[in-house]
Amino acid sequence: MKRLFFLSALLLFVASTSTFSSNPNPTFLKQQTSELDEYWKKLSKTVKEGDFEGYSALYHDDAVVIFTTGDNKISRSISETLSSWKQGFDNTKAGKQKDNVEFRFSQSISNTNTAHVTGIFHFTSVDNSGKVLVDILVHFEMLFVKKDGKWLATMEYQKSNATKAEWEALS
Repeated sequence: MKRLFFLSALLLFVASTSTFSSNPNPTFLKQQTSELDEYWKKLSKTVKEGDFEGYSALYHDDAVVIFTTGDNKISRSISETLSSWKQGFDNTKAGKQKDNVEFRFSQSISNTNTAHVTGIFHFTSVDNSGKVLVDILVHFEMLFVKKDGKWLATMEYQKSNATKAEWEALS
């Protein structure tokens, strides 16, 4: 009986994944890639400009951020996370520091209204004297939903620190 159940479950899994893994048409892929590329450009721009409101608007209200880099192993709501990041945005906007974030991707899976992206981001922050405050490479994953025609992050998972070699491998 267990064997029959296992085989039935396996067949159901194979049938369902083959349905979802079929390649959509090239026009669909181009549109999804273009829309998600715009998301990443906006995210980078808001960090560079210290645009806290613009940055916040790129996340779903119920989004979750998970940190497992270094000794940190926490999960927080986006509102808690944004609250802890706000001072950096304010400092950037006031010209007290220069922040920048770049992204490179190893995988992107999407359909019309959902997406999952895996990659590495490089975040830097430098104060007015040129002192590097932060220079970090992080493996990350993000989940998205498309709501009212706009992509919103629902989950950001900062998994582990990345190396320069891993970063370069994604160029």
